[in-house]
Amino acid sequence: PDKLEQRLIEAIAAGLSKEDALRGLTTEPASLLGLKQYGSLEPGKSASFVVRTGDLFSGKSAVEEVWLDGRRFPDYKQIALNEEPEPDEVKAREFVKAGDYSKPPEHKPLVFAPGSVLVKGATLWTQDGGTRTGDLLVQGGNIVSVGQAGGSASHVIDGSGLHVTPGIVDAHSHTAIDGMVNEPGKNITAMVRMKDVLNPFDHNVYLQLANGVTTANILHGSANAIGGQSITCKWRYGEPPSALVMEGAPEGIKFALGENPKQSNWGDEFTSRYPQSRMGVVELIRSAFISARNYQKLKAEGKDPKPDLMLDALVDVLEGRRLVHCHSYRQDEILALIRAAEEVGFKVNVFQHVLEGYKVTDALLEHGAAASTFADWWAYKVEVEDAIPYNASLMTEAGVVTSINSDSDDLARRLNTEAAKSMRYGGLSAEQSLDLVTKNPAIQLGVGDRIGTLTPGKDADFVIWSDNPLSQNAVVLQTWIDGKRYFDRASEPRRVDELAKRRQAYLKMLEKKEAKKK
Repeated sequence: PDKLEQRLIEAIAAGLSKEDALRGLTTEPASLLGLKQYGSLEPGKSASFVVRTGDLFSGKSAVEEVWLDGRRFPDYKQIALNEEPEPDEVKAREFVKAGDYSKPPEHKPLVFAPGSVLVKGATLWTQDGGTRTGDLLVQGGNIVSVGQAGGSASHVIDGSGLHVTPGIVDAHSHTAIDGMVNEPGKNITAMVRMKDVLNPFDHNVYLQLANGVTTANILHGSANAIGGQSITCKWRYGEPPSALVMEGAPEGIKFALGENPKQSNWGDEFTSRYPQSRMGVVELIRSAFISARNYQKLKAEGKDPKPDLMLDALVDVLEGRRLVHCHSYRQDEILALIRAAEEVGFKVNVFQHVLEGYKVTDALLEHGAAASTFADWWAYKVEVEDAIPYNASLMTEAGVVTSINSDSDDLARRLNTEAAKSMRYGGLSAEQSLDLVTKNPAIQLGVGDRIGTLTPGKDADFVIWSDNPLSQNAVVLQTWIDGKRYFDRASEPRRVDELAKRRQAYLKMLEKKEAKKK
């Protein structure tokens, strides 16, 4: 195969047309093999193609990218490892990229997907009826039984001395966003969508799998009073972007109150965009929904208004199809938005951060809002001067559906111990604490009927731990999503060794090339 290109070039020199040569590489073999979806670039066929730096038959071009069924393989800049023909010049930026695992230089990882799984004799943190020692049986991507499982499975795990929990759910994440988290150009950007910029090869996804996170709420940033549309993702690492999206999960939208949307922390030159005050932020949101009401009315009357993607998203909120997640800190702004929402007829589903939520639990309960907060962040800016580490436990005790989130690629790897802090700050039980990163965020995202607990009929998203999951000694051994294993610590040494060898190969190639120049 390595001489095929050169042989074709020789055949062309002897009189074979380039068109016939190309057909011999593409349409003809596809036809012989009965592969009707491949062989040519036509609408409706598979998006499988090669990008080269020049003419295929020139003898001088190099492969730039290879795409198969709409996915690039591998997901990094191609760097030649041989010197015949002379390798392309490697820019410093690409050299750094070759050793940077933020986009790992590897193909889609192999996912172990047995038809059924039986974890025997483990400590099961069900989050739906207490903790017990027993078996977990999974079939066809769903939990079948919890307790004493009858029957067998194609894959059996000895759970003796191990702990099993539901997959961790991060209610506030920006992981896997390819590019900027914010669209800062306007004060309302409800038309932009996080699902359009998902990067399934973000290595933070894999690191979070290695620490038990299976589901995350991917939010727009807080630069706008009304930001972009959010999406709930399952961390199916390496799958196409569309496969990250949790099927059937309600979509959301990000709102923001306080310093960020009024641009007080953007710099002295950002003083012209409305709003520039807290009261302006709330009024802008209120005005936007009045416009959305009018737009909704025109549609209902059959008057066919000019399509408006921004207003379409807000009508989704008014009609209960889109969940509102609002960045907030202070009690006054929380109360102001609740009043505005109730005036114009929408619900704030989840207040994010909500570090003064402990002061307004009655208002949160009356409105029906949940709260997703930090475990112990305080004193990092003026807005949070009244934040306390007891916030989560106080809201929980008051009856508010409360979760602990990360808002951080890194902190997401320690959400189990973040949840455990509420045992120290407020005296929550172990089960209540684990609820903060499993059951409760699942409810907040509108998927509590599918994930968040080890309950028969729910998705088989679970984590196997070496120790009590709320202990700093606990290590994730395996992470499963939909009955498929996406992380296995036992295979890590082999994977890491492979990446290290590949990186060393690049370095040696570059060193040899530099030596030839001297």
